[in-house]
Amino acid sequence: MSLIARLRAYAADAFGLAATEEVAVDDQHLAATALLVHVARVDGTLAPSEAERLARLVRGRYAATEAESRALIARASAMDAATRDVAQLVEMIGRETDETARAGLLAMAWSIAGADGHVDEFEEALVWRLGRLLGLDEPAIAFARAQGLTGRETGPAPIA
Repeated sequence: MSLIARLRAYAADAFGLAATEEVAVDDQHLAATALLVHVARVDGTLAPSEAERLARLVRGRYAATEAESRALIARASAMDAATRDVAQLVEMIGRETDETARAGLLAMAWSIAGADGHVDEFEEALVWRLGRLLGLDEPAIAFARAQGLTGRETGPAPIA
């Protein structure tokens, strides 16, 4: 059984999802959502505003319905918990993804980090590191930060 299949089974069991509720999800979308989950949880608390922003962004980009969004976030949460380093998730997204899409994902990460009105030092360090792992330079990371923290992360879908 592959790691992805095991994570899907774990999430279905942990969150009470029936196998028929599982929707096929692109591995890149799952990895991107797991990165966003990691950002939301890095400061040790998942504020309601962060959870809402995460759900809204996932529903807008990777899931068509609220139920699909919840299922994807549950699977991504399990994947994040099973992943030792965010670099593994970034590898799943791949550098062949265009720079605009990678910058869009980073803007989403900044948006989630700032959803509770404050970007703490752990969130700041993590999202900057994600930007570097995604192959973005400092100006691109700063631009994504400005977009995400001002609520303009609603550009093109980050991962095709």
